[in-house]
Amino acid sequence: MTISVNGEPRALASGTTLDALVATLTPSRSGVAAAVNETVVPRGAWPTTTLGDGDRVEVLTAVQGG
Repeated sequence: MTISVNGEPRALASGTTLDALVATLTPSRSGVAAAVNETVVPRGAWPTTTLGDGDRVEVLTAVQGG
């Protein structure tokens, strides 16, 4: 299946969870937020949020600085 991750197409295996996708993008869980189809998904729901063909996922990482 193909989804959009931060505006870029990405091929994933059917049944991939949001948790598994985020793990491929960043090793850190701290300061990371994710939304699927413009809806923020609470971190506790990531393991049970199964992605589907055509979904739009945004993964944001907080950056500290000045």
